[in-house]
Amino acid sequence: MRGDGDGWSKGPDGSKHWGKFGAAGLLLRAPLPGGGSAVLLQHRALWSHQGGTWALPGGARDSHESPEHAAVREAEEEAGIAATDLRVRAERLTMTAASGWTYITVIADAETPLATVANRESSELAWVPEEEVADLPLHPGFALAWVDLRAVPLRVRVDDDLAAALPRTVEIAGQGFFWLHTRVDGPGIDVVLDAEDGLVLTRADILA
Repeated sequence: MRGDGDGWSKGPDGSKHWGKFGAAGLLLRAPLPGGGSAVLLQHRALWSHQGGTWALPGGARDSHESPEHAAVREAEEEAGIAATDLRVRAERLTMTAASGWTYITVIADAETPLATVANRESSELAWVPEEEVADLPLHPGFALAWVDLRAVPLRVRVDDDLAAALPRTVEIAGQGFFWLHTRVDGPGIDVVLDAEDGLVLTRADILA
């Protein structure tokens, strides 16, 4: 069923963006065996806007929807990802237009790289290792946003009661996103909860 958000938002300069009430997309991460993370990407169908590029599952927000609700709904419609299989961690405003249109990226984790089911808007769906995302022909808007959305891998030394909460994405104010894991041979640098290098992770950061 089409929502009331489907349609173009037109700016005073004649530019247009999909979604009468803005749009949202889901950046979903899952752990790789070696301790790093993979991101679920959509290879956009050739008939779609910017077809042939890679981006996040996403689309128009309806008038009653929060960015989180819209992003999770779009991921279910376009990739077959159930809301119960992910944990939302953060939101980031990643694009604005003169018309007032906005694109919100919702960041979430899954415990494993989930099976996907593509709809007609996708040529394919793939879990792409985080360090390989920038090598793909990305949708221009996503390419610009990816610089700030990419998570730095960190090997975190934590108590046993906290280890069960990993791996996951955490946003540290003023420092961006980090992918936390406990694989001693995995990517990244070692940190502890009171690291001397200036990165301070609290128990609340881990357990949130």
